[in-house]
Amino acid sequence: MQLRDALDDYKRHAGHPTRFPGERRTTTGRFSGDAGRLVHVAPHGGLRDFGYPLSGRTGIERSRLGVATVDGDVTWFDERKNDQRYVDGTALVKTTHETPFGRVEQHDCSLGETHLTHVSVEGQVPEDLQFVVYASFAPDGRDDRVGQLRFTDTVEFYHGDEHDFLASAAGFDDVRGQLPTTFPEVLDEEPVDLPRERDEDRYEEARLSGEVLARVPFEEGTATVATLLTDHTETPREAARERLDAVLDRDWSPERLAVAADDRLLDAPAEAADPDGVRADLRAITLLSAPSGLRMAGPDFDPHYRHSGGYGYTWFRDDAEISRFLIVADGLLDIGLDEWHRRSAARYVEIQRPDGSWPHRVWPRDGTLAPGWANARLEDGSDLDYQADQTGSVIAFLATAYDRGVTGDVPGVEETLALALDGLDETLADDGRPVACQNAWENMAGRFTHTTATFLEAYASLAGTDHPDADRAAARAREVYESLDDLWVSERGSYALRETVDGEVDDRLDSASLALVSAHRAFGRVETIDEERLDRLVSHVETVVEGLHRDPEESAVAGLVRFEDDDWRRREQAEPKVWTVSTAWGANACAELAALLADRSDDRAAPLADRARDLLALVASDGPLCPDTGYLPEQFFDDGTPDSATPLGWPHALRLSTRALLADRGMLTEDPAIADD
Repeated sequence: MQLRDALDDYKRHAGHPTRFPGERRTTTGRFSGDAGRLVHVAPHGGLRDFGYPLSGRTGIERSRLGVATVDGDVTWFDERKNDQRYVDGTALVKTTHETPFGRVEQHDCSLGETHLTHVSVEGQVPEDLQFVVYASFAPDGRDDRVGQLRFTDTVEFYHGDEHDFLASAAGFDDVRGQLPTTFPEVLDEEPVDLPRERDEDRYEEARLSGEVLARVPFEEGTATVATLLTDHTETPREAARERLDAVLDRDWSPERLAVAADDRLLDAPAEAADPDGVRADLRAITLLSAPSGLRMAGPDFDPHYRHSGGYGYTWFRDDAEISRFLIVADGLLDIGLDEWHRRSAARYVEIQRPDGSWPHRVWPRDGTLAPGWANARLEDGSDLDYQADQTGSVIAFLATAYDRGVTGDVPGVEETLALALDGLDETLADDGRPVACQNAWENMAGRFTHTTATFLEAYASLAGTDHPDADRAAARAREVYESLDDLWVSERGSYALRETVDGEVDDRLDSASLALVSAHRAFGRVETIDEERLDRLVSHVETVVEGLHRDPEESAVAGLVRFEDDDWRRREQAEPKVWTVSTAWGANACAELAALLADRSDDRAAPLADRARDLLALVASDGPLCPDTGYLPEQFFDDGTPDSATPLGWPHALRLSTRALLADRGMLTEDPAIADD
């Protein structure tokens, strides 16, 4: 997102009750993506690339699409009535527009680095009807010092390494360059509607910008355009044009596009509970995945860090938690994700630091260091600026994958686990709890229950394998298990959020502390959980789920907030916002605890399974926290407006794993069965 666009959005949304000015939102619209290309198709059909973190290429920054006759005004799709959906559960996006020339159907599909947009008009089509494409490209992330090359059926945009192409199957009737927003326009209080008429005195603007207004003829009621993002050192100009020709020479009917889009999704097993929901989760996670196997947390809606620290990066916490939930779901549903697990394991082995930890954030495209604020272990600084739970999450996944034999052909996993265990030990204090560090939400420092839970799960998961260090991990797991008593707050019947840096107990409820349940299930596979601890777990989960639950009046939104007194991204709202991660985490914790209790024939399993189903229903495909896009946004305002990164990978993985567990244990219906894993 260029600064000009951010300032334009600021003018349009300053003072808005639920929009943060200067952002590029994805809470509406749908994505098409493949091989690092991630194209957002707005509800009105406009295109914008979000794949820079996945591929290093910026591509389309803004666009408008429409239709016009040769001498008539343009009917822009964003000014008309529109409807949008995925076609038959595939990754093909269909957007329908009502125009004066009849209904126009737009189909969008990414095929590798190429994105196709196919439009067709129903009924009698005027002979001179044209498909109008306004697009602004930003090769190498630049909106200045950009050049254009014009060919009969292709326009090339270039700055340095990145070269972007716009091509048409039928060539162009007309191509005109556009001058970017001028300084006076940027400084003016009013936003500028683009495209606009060119200044004929600025003849050079036609070739010295990334903006273009192109008109494409319809042939037999259809028109197809393609965009391709390349690195000229990897794909020379002629090779790029040949690739475009090969794609555009094919007959891209909507039916064939649907087949091509479907090939880019893993099939959900027919017997899976809610197979459409499984496919939606796999689609969202696939869209966020780089060819390397690493995933960004979500599409980066705030690259200028105006209202957040950015989202288009790989956090090893988020990525490893997604990996862990995926391997659990795969084991229960037999989806066929072994290659995903191996790719994740290989990247974790490759990126691990000599001290056994992992960096705060990396670029998903290649694992190189990305901007961050918790890199103490690179800076030789205090562990306060380190997020130790990330290392715990990676160990838990790697140990699970190692134990299940899916990492057999990935070299170095055993050594990586040994080094990570050393690193975890270094940040374990003498009292058996992690040292003071940053928390999972990245907004506090202290000694957190959540961090302790990730340590317990890491140690216990490794202890349950045949790894050479399993016995040492088991001893550490016992230490952490016993240390949790220090964080118990009897007055509230729950574990504290943290012990502050000053040694005070912060007894607020925190949804991240729900990680205690899966950690104890892992511990229970290697040692016995005593009855007092089990009683405390039940009390803790019930207290947290009840205490963090919000059901605002006169709103369809209900769910869990992150933690008590959370004030982030409230805008004008007085109370904390509902988070899909927290709500899905609540469902998962209740399901995990119900399974743990069912193994002991404990009557408390049934009500917890009920609660798991209730919370899962909130984030289900047809639930109030899941818009019709099928994506789970990070947050919701009380009025039902989704906010922040959309889709967010973490809640999708949580939803998938929770559904799989409940189905496996016979708990998706009332009167849950008592069954063993």
